[in-house]
Amino acid sequence: MIDIQSTLADAQVALSHSATPVIDARLLLSHVLGVPHSYLLAHGEQPLTPAQQAHFQDLLARASRQIPIPYLLEQAPFFDLTFYVTPAVLIPRPETEELVQFALTWLQRRESVRIVDVGTGSGCIAVTLARHLPAGHAIAAVDISADALEVARENARRHGVSERIQFLQGNLLAPLPWSPDLIIANLPYVTDTEWTMLSDGVKLYEPPLALIGGVDGLDIVRNLLRQASSRIADGGAILLEIGWRQGEAARQAALSTFPRGDVSLRSDLAGHDRFLFIQ
Repeated sequence: MIDIQSTLADAQVALSHSATPVIDARLLLSHVLGVPHSYLLAHGEQPLTPAQQAHFQDLLARASRQIPIPYLLEQAPFFDLTFYVTPAVLIPRPETEELVQFALTWLQRRESVRIVDVGTGSGCIAVTLARHLPAGHAIAAVDISADALEVARENARRHGVSERIQFLQGNLLAPLPWSPDLIIANLPYVTDTEWTMLSDGVKLYEPPLALIGGVDGLDIVRNLLRQASSRIADGGAILLEIGWRQGEAARQAALSTFPRGDVSLRSDLAGHDRFLFIQ
């Protein structure tokens, strides 16, 4: 019989293209067996049933083609929650968790804030905010993709916040019926050149609509800033995730649109300029 230990060893070889083959192998087998990672380490000699072997080999074959693990498992961790994901949406990244934490800190002493998550994708930003904020805040989630909005709605349902979030389809702020106090967004910011250098796992399977931002990666950011200049409420703020090399260009774009605004860059945990803040 094939046991857990040998299954993991063989899988790590098959996943050698990955930057994290050990973690990926454990994620797949934990999913198949319905056990935590710690169980795999403590029960290496436990045999797999034929059905478990077949299920695991199917997932492994697909992962070997660089299909991202979250798409195979249809789930991805974000903040303190687990989100349903499909190829219609970008897989949530750790940097966006920092964006949400920044927003929660800004919102701590504010009441009845009208918030819009632009380009919501999986809904990870809007849903996490809804889970952590009192009911007095109004939250909208906008996306141009109907398929992405379906994923976001499902995540809101799974986390019990469907009634807290208004889902709108359209281009950036266009479908929003009110003036927001906080605009938060992780918009596409990959440059055309960077796109050509991304791994096949990203280029072949994640949605280009959620990633590519033009020659310098800031085309959609500029469009949002232009729309926001006539839509944002007095005393409002804009919080955007940007590429780690786009800080100064993003700051200049913000100053051009909001010459009297307080524009600043905030660093991520790696020390890179990752967030543009305007108020």
